[in-house]
Amino acid sequence: MKKSLVVLFSTVLVLGGVLAGCGSQKTASKKATHTAALVTDGGGIDDKSFNQSAWEGLEKWGASHDLKKGVNGYNYAQSSSDADFFPNINKLIKAKYQTIFAIGYKLDNAVSQSAKNNPNVNFAIIDSNVKNRKNVASVNFKTEQSSFLAGVAAAKTTKANKVGFVGGIDSAVVKTFEAGFKQGVKAVNPAITVDVKYAGSFTKADVGQSLATAMYNNGADVIYHAAGGTGAGVFTAAKNISKGGQKVWVIGVDQDQKADGKYDGGNVTLASAVKQVGTAVEDLANQAKNDKFPGGKTVTYDLKDKGVALVNDNASPETWQAVKEYQQKIESGTIKVAAE
Repeated sequence: MKKSLVVLFSTVLVLGGVLAGCGSQKTASKKATHTAALVTDGGGIDDKSFNQSAWEGLEKWGASHDLKKGVNGYNYAQSSSDADFFPNINKLIKAKYQTIFAIGYKLDNAVSQSAKNNPNVNFAIIDSNVKNRKNVASVNFKTEQSSFLAGVAAAKTTKANKVGFVGGIDSAVVKTFEAGFKQGVKAVNPAITVDVKYAGSFTKADVGQSLATAMYNNGADVIYHAAGGTGAGVFTAAKNISKGGQKVWVIGVDQDQKADGKYDGGNVTLASAVKQVGTAVEDLANQAKNDKFPGGKTVTYDLKDKGVALVNDNASPETWQAVKEYQQKIESGTIKVAAE
């Protein structure tokens, strides 16, 4: 009898250990980490534009889940040219990242092909639409809406009745910024002239400076840029001219660029048309972690859900009041802003 009790007790202990092991496996499964990484376009993660915003969003997501930068957490691959897109994506796939963000429309072909070859990897592309791929989420922003508000701010601020727009690459994505800006300007005053120039690059600050200097010298006193790193040159031009006593302004893009407009005598940043790429990255990384990744769908952020916005840096109270009034009209649907 005594021996039977010992055997029975031992059996209970063994079964208990097995069940406990199963329970811990389930717990471990629930707590399994999700890894994510991004591939930049030509701009770096410090471009003061949407690559930087995307990286900051991924860093925030990683920190919220106690993840470290590296193969078991989150990371990025820097592209110096378009030729780097495929190799960078493949590098991240080989490193077993489960969700890969492609920052910019120029990566759409690389994403489409990589998604086809790797159906178990999640891909999210910013500012593009990749069709017929169930593992690709296309993320877009109603930048025409925030650009419309930038146009309102420019029109209410200009003393010369002449403003400018400097774009990076002449593409459908950047044309949306231009279209919204023009509509906002004309809504306030149809007589205002809008000078438009494209740099042909998102990474050439010297070209941005040259274009902006010419615009200011030709009479424009407010320039809105949608040019990524090229836009740094627009700020340089504005600061140089302002130091000489002529007051001119820049409207920044993608992030709040107030700091970029600072110089010893003041600040040239009127406002910034921000695009919450970082928020989108964080949102989609969380959805992927929770097995709710919106693969095969297009996700759009707008003014109403705060995916885009115009941030006031140095606009006058009168100007900002006009911006808020137009924003309400856009959000209510009274004004519909065309994307082209």
